Amino acid sequence: MRRNPVIPFAIIAVLGIVAMIIVSAAGINQREAIQNEEENGGEQQQEETTNANPEEMFQSQCASCHGGNLEGGTGPNLTEVGSRYSAEEIQDIIVNGKGSAMPAGLYTGEKAAALAKWLAEKK
Repeated sequence: MRRNPVIPFAIIAVLGIVAMIIVSAAGINQREAIQNEEENGGEQQQEETTNANPEEMFQSQCASCHGGNLEGGTGPNLTEVGSRYSAEEIQDIIVNGKGSAMPAGLYTGEKAAALAKWLAEKK
């Protein structure tokens, strides 16, 4: 009994077409998100900062590298960071990163300013 050699190729072709339809649908959703972002001036919408607690912000984004008590770990010790850097310098590091270890953009705008002010008080 001989098998038809065309059937496996037909199955692969159908699976490829289905995959392309799925990828195209996902691309349309991404295109709409990009258009919405462009309409808003290309700026990311910030969450309200009125209830932003710098210590909670530190614990959620920074403590994994700098330690829960600012003692350091993968990142440097921040217990006396305010004696080394001003609030503006700390904010610049938070927004733009430093070297390859400190990622940029963990916080921006008012949140970065609030966190920098809190860290600058650590002397």
